Amino acid sequence: MMVVATIEVVLQTFLAFVAILIYTRILGKQQVGQLTFFEYVNGITFGSIAAVLATDLSPNSTWVHFLGLTLFAALTWAAGYISLVSRPARKIISGEPTVVIHNGKILEQNMRKMRYNVDELSMQLREKNVFDIADVEYAILEPDGNLSVLLKSQKRPLTPADLSLPTAYEGVPTEIIVDGEILFENLKQNHLDEKWLLEQLQAQGVRDVSQVDYAVLRSNGSLYVNLKQDNLTNPVDITDAPESPVEVDK
Repeated sequence: MMVVATIEVVLQTFLAFVAILIYTRILGKQQVGQLTFFEYVNGITFGSIAAVLATDLSPNSTWVHFLGLTLFAALTWAAGYISLVSRPARKIISGEPTVVIHNGKILEQNMRKMRYNVDELSMQLREKNVFDIADVEYAILEPDGNLSVLLKSQKRPLTPADLSLPTAYEGVPTEIIVDGEILFENLKQNHLDEKWLLEQLQAQGVRDVSQVDYAVLRSNGSLYVNLKQDNLTNPVDITDAPESPVEVDK
């Protein structure tokens, strides 16, 4: 009896795992990337149904729970699609941004509407390195709970554009080697070949590609290389754990 129950749990868990994997891929990254209030509650419910599917051994319950999980995933997809094509529906389902600071003044009415207090506001401002509310031109509470802050123009850090200084173009670095494997397609896209790569590695003292953990091509054409064995003589340790005890021969 115990063996049968164990097999059922293993099979149901596998089914729940595969179902969640497929459904979350279909639903997209928004479920885990932004987490509005609706998505937060939705994720908990989705996980709860999957957990019941994996562990409930009641007769004929597996497909009932699987049907519920599938239906819930379909409703979630439908809500996401509707919010994508309809702005009024998106405002209802996901909410909308709310201004909580305007020109250094806290908008108490908007704060009360969002059930948002001054302590939470101060904490999120400090996370943005803002310690004086008077320095804020706008602070907007986003639907996912994050706070977007626009400082007053005289309080913003200087940029090269403010000083009319020219800057070089900086693109996104391209991965060339990952875990000792050359990504030939990325080399080809940058009009490079394996010969060029090996010459660059040799110039940095690397004889074998398998020694490389990660290598990227910078936008200026140089190659950043990180080896699997860094051979650091005095690595920095910021922990306060005591040293491992040394065994003494008796």
